[in-house]
Amino acid sequence: MKIIARIKNDFKEKFGIPRQSGIVENTVGRIVFEPEYRNPDALRGIEGYSHLWLIWQFSEAVREEWSPTVRPPRLGGNTRVGVFATRSPFRPNPIGLSSVRLVGIERDEKCGTVLVVSGADLADGTPIYDIKPYLPFTDSHPNATAGFADGTAEYEAEVSFPPELLSKIEPERREVILALLRHDPHPSYKNDPERVYGMVYADYEIFFTASDGRIEVKDIKKQR
Repeated sequence: MKIIARIKNDFKEKFGIPRQSGIVENTVGRIVFEPEYRNPDALRGIEGYSHLWLIWQFSEAVREEWSPTVRPPRLGGNTRVGVFATRSPFRPNPIGLSSVRLVGIERDEKCGTVLVVSGADLADGTPIYDIKPYLPFTDSHPNATAGFADGTAEYEAEVSFPPELLSKIEPERREVILALLRHDPHPSYKNDPERVYGMVYADYEIFFTASDGRIEVKDIKKQR
């Protein structure tokens, strides 16, 4: 397997990344190809597609051993199910699959042709192994069942974000951060209402508590 590209975005740490692609659609990333794969002919015709599949590596979950069962967040993090019945990053082969929207194509003097995508659930710098077009007539199955996740769509938490703290964030990033918080990034199996979590996005670290479907922002620090 050869790394063909890496994504560049504002997710500097694993914590806080959406649990599935497309959940927070207004997150934007740039797919920068490795020098060996910057031939523009390799992307000829890609502008005709609205969405793409990314095949990538869970680069922060690479390990020598694997477990046949995992504890998915959907089940509260306390119930074990088979690894192949989940999308857990802890797999025999740490490979991820994400559907993203193709926002645009940029020509960069240094990096060559760059794909701008939205809705990705990848950390900054994640290695990408392949890119394939999403085909709605074959890849979409509206009547599909979803196992233990069926009927349990991502809920949105109530977010309390004091205006004086929200004003510290650049306007173009405020809605993205609010959307990330609404999807409650804290581990579902941790129920300590007094615990303060820290989520990094772009140049900001947002500190918050989580309890009973409510996120309360306590502080913000700019990292640089």
